[in-house]
Amino acid sequence: MEKKFIKKLYQQHLEAKPFLDKKRIESFIDEVFHFLFQLEDKKYLSINAIQDRLKEIKDEFCLVLLEIMDDKDKTLAIVEDFTKALPEIYQSLLDDANAILENDPAATSLKEVKIAYPGFYAIAVYRFAHQLLQQNVQLLPRLWTEYAHSKTGIDIHPGAKIGKRFFIDHGTGIVIGESCIIGDDVKIYQGVTLGALSVSKSEANKQRHPIIEDRVVIYSNATILGGKTKIGHDSVIGGNVWLTHSIQPNSMVFHKSQIKIKDNNNKF
Repeated sequence: MEKKFIKKLYQQHLEAKPFLDKKRIESFIDEVFHFLFQLEDKKYLSINAIQDRLKEIKDEFCLVLLEIMDDKDKTLAIVEDFTKALPEIYQSLLDDANAILENDPAATSLKEVKIAYPGFYAIAVYRFAHQLLQQNVQLLPRLWTEYAHSKTGIDIHPGAKIGKRFFIDHGTGIVIGESCIIGDDVKIYQGVTLGALSVSKSEANKQRHPIIEDRVVIYSNATILGGKTKIGHDSVIGGNVWLTHSIQPNSMVFHKSQIKIKDNNNKF
């Protein structure tokens, strides 16, 4: 093998920071999710037991984050702020779970939503990651949401802003871009893309993804693109619709397909 190539790899290894334990990072977010929604095999039946478990989680978070931040004081401050935000995130997730239960006829209980619904898991990881991104932590939020993406097929960038009582049904193939803004009580079905019209690096700090106002329903495989595209409140976007322009509130947009039926006497 070429010596120049070997030397180049050697130099990169010398300059590289210590390897991040990706599996530990992924396991931690599952640990938080399972604890909050009583999905662990152990129950905590006293206030002290809950407090002790929370301390264990905080300590583990410090170790996970320290690998990335390489700054103990900054790490402790971030973990403390994240912990303070946890009650609000938890309440938001309970509201999301209830929205799924209320809107999906197939859902039989909150327990089923929490343990079996990929949409709820993806929303939960997004809300944890979004909080951390707001605290100016860059790498870890993306690792969390990409882990959720790998498990659920739902790709939510941690930079997106998503309102209350968010409902994802089925979920496979959903993509929600970094600068997307989603209001309250929005429902999204599988295959929906809320993406950008331009992928130019010069547009990185601009609004590239659509704005979805309150109480919008977006059915499967709809594609909505562009930072100037706004879907007005209480609108319904049908399946397979492609949109790159704004829609007024209370609109209904549907893709009209042409159907031809072949019989024995006719050809297409």
